[in-house]
Amino acid sequence: MELGQVLGALPPIVDPNVLHGAAARDDAAVYRLTPDRAMVATVDFFTPIVDDPYEFGAIAGANALSDIYAVGARPLFALGITAFPRGKLGTGLLEKIVSGGAAKLGEAGVAVVGGHSVDDAEPKFGYAVVGEVHPDRAIGHDGAHAGDILYLTKPLGSGLVATAIKRGVCPPDLEREAIAIMTMLNREASEAMVVAGATAATDITGYGLIGHLANLRGGADVDFDSVPFMNGAGELAERDLFPDGSRRNHGAFRDQVEWGGLGETDQMMLCDAQTSGGLLVAIPPSNASRFERGVRIGVMRDDGRIRIRR
Repeated sequence: MELGQVLGALPPIVDPNVLHGAAARDDAAVYRLTPDRAMVATVDFFTPIVDDPYEFGAIAGANALSDIYAVGARPLFALGITAFPRGKLGTGLLEKIVSGGAAKLGEAGVAVVGGHSVDDAEPKFGYAVVGEVHPDRAIGHDGAHAGDILYLTKPLGSGLVATAIKRGVCPPDLEREAIAIMTMLNREASEAMVVAGATAATDITGYGLIGHLANLRGGADVDFDSVPFMNGAGELAERDLFPDGSRRNHGAFRDQVEWGGLGETDQMMLCDAQTSGGLLVAIPPSNASRFERGVRIGVMRDDGRIRIRR
């Protein structure tokens, strides 16, 4: 079942204080409390994508915070979400996962104030995070204008790396690079985009660059050679180490894209499902010099099409 079908089962949102919500596929819910205060809330959790439990917890923490940063908000506190097999509680693995997540949230100045756990055969971990933003300054998906410059603040490739790790074929240097990138907070990029007057933003996660770009509205021209990838991600792509999510993304979005002769492997790299990816940010051309936290990869259009060029 597609996400759109699931969201379609929800009743229409009629509360005028809901500024961003699931109906628009925004990164986080934004709810106006007063004329100058809005609450921001999001939730995210997933199964382990790296072998080290502490690093898994840290990645989950950074990832959960990204939806708050994507709307230009400040995270306040978090609640942990844990699924773990009861029979392995005495191994110390869960304590390492929780410690890694708490340390990453502590780096962001965010307190973990509680949470919930269940017995599950397959471990899962993440957080619900609450933040705040001025109602008039929340950055959504649909504010970009034709000509706005697109920036990406982290290189792509984590889906490929996660698959390679699971199969025991990931080069150690690439694994370390990927962990460093996935545990990097999007806080500074978020602060920089607010200062630069970003018109739209999203964080790159499960739908890959193309899927999240399609959700920005309007369309875009993207220079493939400018898109940053992790060192060695291309070699993993050539070995067809894409996760199933990347293949679903390509199937779902390929007809919305003018690929410009790009081969299928390169197309798939742009559709690679990411974990704790960077921010995709649209900045007005007049403010481009004020945003130095990412790599320029293209410009926004107004015809709804995505065009890739080399």
